[in-house]
Amino acid sequence: MLPVARWSMKGMPQATLVALVASAVPWLFWFGAAIAALVTLRKGMAPAMPVIAAAAVPAGWWWTQGDPIPLATTLLALLMAIVLRSRMRWGEALILGSLAGAAMIQLGVFLPKADTALMLEQLRQSSSEVAAMLDELAAQGVDASRLAELVISGVTGLVVMLAAVACLALARSWQAGLYNPGGFREEFHALRLTPRELILLVVLVIAGTLLGLPGIGMLAWIPLLMAGIGLTHGVVGRKGMNGLWLVAFYLLLITTWPMILIVLVVALIDTFADFRGRLGHNN
Repeated sequence: MLPVARWSMKGMPQATLVALVASAVPWLFWFGAAIAALVTLRKGMAPAMPVIAAAAVPAGWWWTQGDPIPLATTLLALLMAIVLRSRMRWGEALILGSLAGAAMIQLGVFLPKADTALMLEQLRQSSSEVAAMLDELAAQGVDASRLAELVISGVTGLVVMLAAVACLALARSWQAGLYNPGGFREEFHALRLTPRELILLVVLVIAGTLLGLPGIGMLAWIPLLMAGIGLTHGVVGRKGMNGLWLVAFYLLLITTWPMILIVLVVALIDTFADFRGRLGHNN
């Protein structure tokens, strides 16, 4: 993919063409978003507007067809790219991206087009266990349709946010590969939330709970998760460990929820303990 990124950065027409074609092809929107983020990181938002438009217009067409994921992913990736370029802080970019994703959830961007009540009725008829669960929720006064809409929106928003972070990371790695070899590795290995950023996350979660905005709580943990992933990469890199440790780490992260909790807790502690700094001092 780096050769394509290199060709795209030869000029604005090339980057615009790649972003347009990639965003128009089903399931390749992430490549268009990454190209737009790369140009934004390198040149800034204003010079990158033709490429941004080329990525956004096809993604907007997919939205009109009932799929908001391409456009939402592109917009979040671009927002985080703008913040990362101006502030040079992954933590701040991830927090603002999470807030924007939460706003999309609350605004109903990811609400299913199908009738939720009809979908629940079909599930009720297909499974006695689902029927019993829905009856229990009704007895507790819970609106099952509203709950289903919230779950679907939250899961979709989570997928969009993770995809946007992946697009940003890909764009940043391309930028480093083209203009600063090894820079992305060093930057990602050092990814760590500051105490101020962590406190801001906690305040946002509390505010979201008090104000009845569950979308914030659904996405606020992603910056901490990315900090934990960066910590893992940093420790493996500084200790010179075999890359298979990272393979095992990602397998556990994808397949087991307890591993995600462990990564979050360790990243939280690292905010104050700075494990990588201690390793560097010891070495």
